[in-house]
Amino acid sequence: MKTGFLTLLAALWLHSAFALTINIADRGAKGDGRTDNTAIIQQAIHDCRQGTLLIPAGNYLTGPLTLSSDIRIYLEFGATLTGIADMARYPKPGQGGAPALLFADNAANITIAGEGTIDGQGDHPVFQLGDDSKTGAIRPMLLHFINCRHIDVKDLHIRNSAYWVQKYEGCDDVSLRALKIYSHGNFNNDGIDISGSTNVIIADCYIDTDDDALCLKSEPNASCENISISNCVLRSNCNALKFGTGSHSGFKNIAVSNITIHKASEDNRRHWKKTFPWMGITADTTVISGIALEVVDGGCMDRVVISGVTMQDIQTPIFIRLGDRRKGPGNTVSTLKNVIISHIIASSSSRLSSSITGIPGHLVENVSISHVRILAPGGVQPGFNKSVPENIPAYPENRMFNSILPASAFYIRHAKNISFEDVQVQTQEPDARPAFVLDDVTSFDATRCQLNGVTATIVHP
Repeated sequence: MKTGFLTLLAALWLHSAFALTINIADRGAKGDGRTDNTAIIQQAIHDCRQGTLLIPAGNYLTGPLTLSSDIRIYLEFGATLTGIADMARYPKPGQGGAPALLFADNAANITIAGEGTIDGQGDHPVFQLGDDSKTGAIRPMLLHFINCRHIDVKDLHIRNSAYWVQKYEGCDDVSLRALKIYSHGNFNNDGIDISGSTNVIIADCYIDTDDDALCLKSEPNASCENISISNCVLRSNCNALKFGTGSHSGFKNIAVSNITIHKASEDNRRHWKKTFPWMGITADTTVISGIALEVVDGGCMDRVVISGVTMQDIQTPIFIRLGDRRKGPGNTVSTLKNVIISHIIASSSSRLSSSITGIPGHLVENVSISHVRILAPGGVQPGFNKSVPENIPAYPENRMFNSILPASAFYIRHAKNISFEDVQVQTQEPDARPAFVLDDVTSFDATRCQLNGVTATIVHP
């Protein structure tokens, strides 16, 4: 009896502790869009361990906030948490990298939820510092979690980041669900970046961004493993679904299903059609690649399954690249194997076809592509340039070979055990290129593959 009573008391105490709710308005925060509420909100976060921090309707201006373990942040409908537009307020974290509006390091059990909005004011003039690859200018993200566990972010509107919208780096057990992400105010506006994290679920998200929509990366000694991505809409001016470019350790056990891909709602800086006229881009706004699998920094890509993808407004449906930009631990070159891609419907807007390429002595292995329908512009005339440079250390992108590819469906080089089944390609204009071109490819099989209703031609240069 005594033991049961003590257990009941403990349960009641635990419920009471987690039932703590702090409303930031009760602490004096003002939702007028002008008052700096940083100190009030940060203190509320400190006081709200094992409780809920409530952000009510209103526009709450804040500088960067550090999150602690065991906290739930809930943004009510009509609530906006707005980042202060002042670079001096966002110092780089001690371990380097980019600052963030909401930051957590080595924390656990954090939930951020609700129908409210997180807005970074990324289009503000103070954040217009150019593309970081050219200027080195790092701006703040909106959410950045490093080495955290049990993270749940759901239902929010997340918009207008000055840099990557959100990054989960070295984390375990991450759930991102029903997020509405919109960011076109700056360069480097990736929608979701998962870097060297494990046991991640991304589901039911709508992502509309200038840079890569959904991107997996791997850091030294931290691969992306056990990732599930499903039921998402991806809109981008760059790549929609991308593994890489950072690929130091690798990507393993990843499943992607039921994805819809479109062009972004805005194109404020890319203008691919004007920038690369040789690609034969037919639309003013396009996605670079629908599916981009890239491992170029010594890592390993293994056991990736992608199915049920519908894409349009894309330059290249599928881009798979094993490269040698950087060596991995032990001076190793990347490996890429055991990839299954199926049930793809794509409408492309350029003459730059899909490709699977390794490098001499390092082959892409065991790739199966099946049940694919591609509508392409075509229009390539006889006498086109058939040479494709190796570009071994180049940045991986569909245009990295600086010319259209010699195949109208798939160009495959430095690979083995590659199979295609039921791949149908239709070109809107006659195209002089064969469907498949193979270069240094062993164990290749194509079953029920057609180009414009005729059995696909396979050419070995």
